[in-house]
Amino acid sequence: MRRPVALRLHAAAATLALAAATGVVLSMPQASAATAGATGYATQNGGTTGGAGGQTVRATTGTAIHAALCARADSSTPITIEVEGTINHANTTKVSGSSCNTAAGVIELKQISNVTLVGVGSGAVFDQLGIHIRESSNIIIQNVTVRNVKKSGSPLSNGGDAIGMESDVRNVWVDHTTLEASGGEAEGYDGLFDMKDNTQYVTLSYSILRNSGRGGLVGSSETELSNSFITYHHNLYENIDSRAPLLRGGTAHMYNNHYLRINESGINSRAGARAKVDNNYFEDSKDVLGTFYTDAAGYWQVGGNIFDNVTWSARSAENNPAGPDPQSNTTVAIPYAHTLDSAACVPDVVSRTAGAGKGLLVSNGSCSPQTPSPTPTPTPTSTSPTPAPTTPTPGPTDPTGTNLSIGAGADGSSKADGTSYGNVRDGDLATYWSPAGSTGSVSVKWGSATTVSAITIREAAGSAGAIGSWRVLNGDTGAVLASGSGAGAIAVPRTALKKITFEIVGSTGTPRVAEFETYAG
Repeated sequence: MRRPVALRLHAAAATLALAAATGVVLSMPQASAATAGATGYATQNGGTTGGAGGQTVRATTGTAIHAALCARADSSTPITIEVEGTINHANTTKVSGSSCNTAAGVIELKQISNVTLVGVGSGAVFDQLGIHIRESSNIIIQNVTVRNVKKSGSPLSNGGDAIGMESDVRNVWVDHTTLEASGGEAEGYDGLFDMKDNTQYVTLSYSILRNSGRGGLVGSSETELSNSFITYHHNLYENIDSRAPLLRGGTAHMYNNHYLRINESGINSRAGARAKVDNNYFEDSKDVLGTFYTDAAGYWQVGGNIFDNVTWSARSAENNPAGPDPQSNTTVAIPYAHTLDSAACVPDVVSRTAGAGKGLLVSNGSCSPQTPSPTPTPTPTSTSPTPAPTTPTPGPTDPTGTNLSIGAGADGSSKADGTSYGNVRDGDLATYWSPAGSTGSVSVKWGSATTVSAITIREAAGSAGAIGSWRVLNGDTGAVLASGSGAGAIAVPRTALKKITFEIVGSTGTPRVAEFETYAG
């Protein structure tokens, strides 16, 4: 319930007073401080513009950052916060307000949208204090250093990730940052760049991740598969033990990164994840690509990479390195425009552009750093991450023949309380499966290869129209068979497979799939 106007005005005045007291400097509305538009998957799902068009403020403490968020008219009012100086536990306290949800000892970007956090002046250093994004969207973090964030020991930092995203996060662009630790888990450090619990449409670009046991993960467990559509480009991973990154499910694109001294494992594609790995330079490292520490296979498409003094482990039940001669075992369609630098020049161009304090230089696609030209606000795009192949509009009649799903097996990425994967193949429209969040996937599977050429998705009563954009995947290989929006009859290429997956990537309510019917055609 909204508070009376007088109370809201009083609260806003109090927050503005706190902002002034904590050193927040207000200025007139202007474009985001970012000098170029977002890249990669952050350009999809409507794009990522942060605080563009809103007010710009200057903050020199963590408390001032929180106060600036709380001084907005509401939680989605665009704002650019220019940060200068050292942000630490001593100067980061909780600030309250109707447009924010902050906490002491951590930069909390929770239940908000349309925010840019950018380092300016002599630089911005988040010292032993992390930046956490929760239940938020359209966030830009740029030109900052985050160092030595611990999850145990002293001081604590509320989770331990340098930058961590969790719980229904959408559209985040992290650019020209330096993320570093001084050891691994034994020394109290966790991940440098983590995504969990339904985080999608994220780009990490022109950044340095170094001196850590864990570079970052996508998905917290083999069954937490709701995270997807992540781009990593022109980053330096240096002296990282593992998770560069660890992918559990979902789709990721890695291009033009320099991997230097990856000590145990690098890109770890697991649990059905699909990684497109283009024109990277891997140097003085071990097991830089594959499926490691699990028998839950992941997949990759490789091209144009250089492997310089890379060693590979022997294959075993729980280790499947891609080398010594990496070959593609899936295909991944990329929906956005991008230009690849030659892998041979990646160490040089990344050393000159990646990290905070590099002047926000980017590569021009020909291995030469340059200052980018500002780009206009992107036109919103479809939430479907792969525009092709597109399923034709379903006809008025459903497929005919035997429903092959009856009696088959079923599994999925997550399920809401009171629902079951098996409900989608029991022939009963009164029972259904729902994901734990607004997106997720459910699969039908057989003990031997079964030919499928059409499916029908039937929504439960009362939920018609909740399913937005979706993809149909070959569960054996991860290949996209079809994509589109809305429930109904769907044609797919005639394929023999043991598992077929219906993945919901956008919704307008709570999806409820009563039946996932499959037909040979």
